[in-house]
Amino acid sequence: MKKYLFTLTKAAHTGTYLQETLDVILTTAAFDQVVGILLMDDAVFNLKKNQHPSDATFKDTSAIFHSLALYDVNDIYVETESVQLYGLEQTDFSLKTKLINRVDIKALIQQFDVIYSS
Repeated sequence: MKKYLFTLTKAAHTGTYLQETLDVILTTAAFDQVVGILLMDDAVFNLKKNQHPSDATFKDTSAIFHSLALYDVNDIYVETESVQLYGLEQTDFSLKTKLINRVDIKALIQQFDVIYSS
């Protein structure tokens, strides 16, 4: 069994990027692979509570994020510096996350066999 880390750096509503990446994450997890997710930069907004993307005619991806636990995807890391940059706090997120400092990301990446950066 391989360990996959998916790194996300873009906000949810910048095209089909997030939807396609989440599809790959769920497919990977469905084949009993260990999956982790790292959100950095604008991607931290993907987990922000109380978003209403349908008001702007975007697809609501929050339901997909909430289904991650059904696929045993529980390791969701959020870069601390990105959270601070945007004035967010861990309590602003709709899922349980693990904060990770930028200097510790290299060590995190080394724990995985495959890194999918999008």
